[in-house]
This record gives sequence, C-alpha cells and structure tokens, in this order.
Amino acid sequence: MALGTIDLFVVALYAIVLLGIALFVSREPAGETKDTEDYFLAGKALPWWAIGASLIAANISAEQIIGQSGQGFVVGLAIAAYEWQAALVLIIVAAFFLPIFLKRGIYTMPQFLETRFGASVKTIMAVFWIFLFTAVNLTTVLYGGALAIREVTGLGVFTGMCCLASFALLYSLYGGLKAVALTDIIQVVILIIGGFAITVIVLGLVGGDSGAIGGLSTLMDDLPGHFEMILSRDHPSYGNLPGIWTLLGGLWVLHFSYWGFNQYIIQRALGAESLTEARKGLAFAAILKFLIPLIVVIPGIAALWLAQNELQGLSESALSQNPDSTYGALMALMPMGIRGLIFAALIAAIVSSLASMMNSISTIFTMDVYRDYIVPDRTEQHYVIAGRVTAFVAMIIALSLAIPLLGGGTSIFQTIQEYTGFVAPGIVAVFLLGFFWKRTNTAGAFALLISSVVLSFLFYAAAASWGGGVASVLGPVFDPILGLASFTVRDMPFVVRIWFIFLLCLVIGVVVSLLTPPPSEDQPVDLSGISFATSTSFKISAAIVVAILVGLYALFW
Repeated sequence: MALGTIDLFVVALYAIVLLGIALFVSREPAGETKDTEDYFLAGKALPWWAIGASLIAANISAEQIIGQSGQGFVVGLAIAAYEWQAALVLIIVAAFFLPIFLKRGIYTMPQFLETRFGASVKTIMAVFWIFLFTAVNLTTVLYGGALAIREVTGLGVFTGMCCLASFALLYSLYGGLKAVALTDIIQVVILIIGGFAITVIVLGLVGGDSGAIGGLSTLMDDLPGHFEMILSRDHPSYGNLPGIWTLLGGLWVLHFSYWGFNQYIIQRALGAESLTEARKGLAFAAILKFLIPLIVVIPGIAALWLAQNELQGLSESALSQNPDSTYGALMALMPMGIRGLIFAALIAAIVSSLASMMNSISTIFTMDVYRDYIVPDRTEQHYVIAGRVTAFVAMIIALSLAIPLLGGGTSIFQTIQEYTGFVAPGIVAVFLLGFFWKRTNTAGAFALLISSVVLSFLFYAAAASWGGGVASVLGPVFDPILGLASFTVRDMPFVVRIWFIFLLCLVIGVVVSLLTPPPSEDQPVDLSGISFATSTSFKISAAIVVAILVGLYALFW
C-alpha cells in the first residue's frame, strides 16, 4: 500500500497546522518567561474541553488502534471492556480522587505520596515511574507506531521511530503541557473523523446497497459471537477475557491504576483551572471513551466478515496468523485522500501519546528528583530548562531501547499489560488506603508496594513449576457463582491474578500498619476539609455514563 499525492498533502497539512497551533499557544507575553506551573501544569488554566480531549489523545495510540482492531477480528466486541469500563472509572476518579489531589496542590503523583507517607516512598515511586514511562511506555509506543508506519509507507522501523520522536519533540518540547493539551484538540478531532471514516466505509463494503447501517446489521446477524461482551468458558479467548471476571476481577485494578494514579493521564486534571473544570473534563473524556470501539473494534469485525466471504482481497488465514495487520489491510481499501486522513489520525494518536509521556517524565524527574536531591534552590526558569532537557534525554533513551527490547516479536500490547500488572495492584492499594484509612503508615505502604511485585513473581514461578495452588484451593468456595475452580495458578487469566494480588496487598498493608507505630498527625489525609459535592451537570453526565454502560452490557451480554 502506498500513499498518493492527495494523501501526502493531507498528512502535510495536518503536520503544518499542528505545529503552527503548538507554537501559537506556547508563545510568551513580552517580558515574561515560563515558570514550573506554566510548563508542567499549563498555568493551571486548562478548560474542561481541553482536559477531556487531551486525556483521550494521550490514551489512544498505535497499540490501541492496531491491537484492538486485530482483537476485533479475533474475539470481537468483548475487547471493548478495556474502553467502556474506563468510562465509569473516569467518573469515580473525578468524583472522589480529584478533590483530594487538587486540595493538596500537587504537581505529581509521587508528591502526594510524600505528603501522605514521607519522602522515602515518594522517591522510590518517582524513580519507578520514570523507569516505567521511559523503558516501557515510550519504547512500546515508538516501536508500535513505527511498525504501523512501515505497513503503510514501507519506511524502516528505526527511521520511523526517529520521525515520530522528532515530530513529538518539535511541537511539545518548548510549550510543555499547555502545547500538548491544546493541540490534542486537533489530535482527537482527526482521530475521531479518521476513525469513523474507516468504519463507515468498511461497513458500507459489508452492507452493499444497504449502506453502513445495513452492514452493521449484517455483521450482528452473521457473526453473533463477535458481539458478546461476556465470553463463555469454551471460547478460545477466554484466558484473556475470562467471562464475568472482566466485570468482577482485576481489570478494574488496571483501570484505576491507569486513569486515577498514572501521571501522564491525571496531569491534565492537575492543570485544570478549577475542580469543576477538571470534573467536567473527565466526564467529557468518559463520553468519548464510548466512541473508541466504534472506530477500532467494529472495523476489525467487518474485516473478518469480508475475509470469510473472500471479498476485497482479504484473506482469513493471513489475518488470523497476524491479526495486528488487520488495520493496515483495511487502510489499503480506503480511497485516496481518505487514506491520508486515516494515516494522519494514526500519526496523531501516536505523537500525542509520546508528547504526554515525555511531559510526565520531565515533570516527575524535575520536581521530585532533580529539584529535591540534585540541584535545589534554583530559579523557576532553571527547572523549566531541566524539564526540557529531561524530555529530550528520555526520548533518546527510548529510541535506543525500543528495538533491543521489542524487536524480537514481542506483543506490544501484551508487554504493557504484563509490566503494568506487576505493579498496578500495589499502586491502587497504596492510594486507596492512603486516601481513606488514616491508620495506614509508611511501613504499610512499603509492605504492600513490595508485596505487589513479589506476589506477581511468585505467581509466575508457580505457573512455571506446578499447576495447582491458590485458585484450585479457593475455587470450590466460589465455583457456584464465578466458576473459579476451573482456574489453576498455571492457567489463571492475568485479570484474575491481578485481583487476587490486589486483595492480598490490601490485607498486607492493613496488617503491617497495625503492627507498627501510627503515622504522625500531619500525614493522614484530612477529608473533613475536602468537599466531594458535585454539580448538577456532573451528576447528569455521570448518570448518562452509567446508563450507557448498563445498556451496552445488557444489549451485548
């Protein structure tokens, strides 16, 4: 597949407009320079529409678009649990977590941990997040994006990574979070328009004279198994999406870790001009999350139907061997111009995620490590420059690590999930106990964070050496309701494993806190001075999100 002249013009126009707006919003008034609040938190002046759009732009990248399209081909709508459940999590975060964060006036998640548990916990988590964002998140988005570009243009992987890195640095390095968040409006618009274009066109190929609506009806009639959210035990993909456990298990832990306590996501809300604007932004993002499966999963299901009916040159055997090639195969069916728009949408998804991660890495390193331990008591402008240098260095490190770490054919989406699964239970547990149980102390925080990693390794070791264990012992108790007895340590789905580890981390944190001295009086979060009251508009938005989520699961159960 090649891009035509019209396609290249569309992509070039997108790049020029994006860079122009980035430079415009990054400009400084005469005689003024950026301070750390301006650079890292956009001057705490972000409106709700910028927060919501930027959250989605930071979230959606190549691994979602390509990976979930491929999973749409393989398993169908069940993979949408990763998107639709997140909508409810965003509402909960907005209602109960944001008031605490904004009341504390923090720049970073490690800063909250410092106010709650002390400098040692903050430092450990700051170093950990810097490593994770650089060595895992940046590398996987760079590599996955370069693979997607190679499928479309034939450009080499490393060359593609360099182009993506340069573009992300060019439009975000100078302006910081403000440039990233405000240009993300363009990114999301292009992403949604391009995504709906491929959905409508592909559904039209399925529906023929009956059009896209008829095509969707055909898919639901001919492929009913691909429109089930809760998979049965005999489904080939049950191990990845284990039926009712996608609603009751560790997927919620992953969601809260990502949407509630992930720096490069929550940083947009920390830069809001008010709590009301932050909440409205998260509610806006929650609504947008419902659209994502329509523009990435549905085309994958349509590709399966076309391949099964030997239409448009698609091969079911070829796509089954490499489901991640589904989105590229569909792009090849697009007319000139539309293909360029969809390619621009793909680039928008990749570079917005890269820019968000760079900004978060620079924020954590500068505010939690560099300022506190390396070079304290310097000017605001000094720390802004340090943040820019940090972002640049992080990108260079990611470029050097991407191919050695991922070039062996490792699943990019699975890499992120597995690494996250080792630490997500501990992260969610330490924040929840830190918020809502005053007796939690530093020793308890350390214990549960360490246990999250240790228990994850133990589960893997058990899976490698023996097939019985925890799940088979507990299974008979829960089997009448959940069917847990079918799981052993050897074959336990990772969402179930994460749920067990999360519960164990909570217990460990409580026990260790009770066995050690209580925290000092100034450490527990004083919720008495924090208002959790929400506006009428937010309550309406929350009700709409819940109603849509319940309706979707009722329709596609």
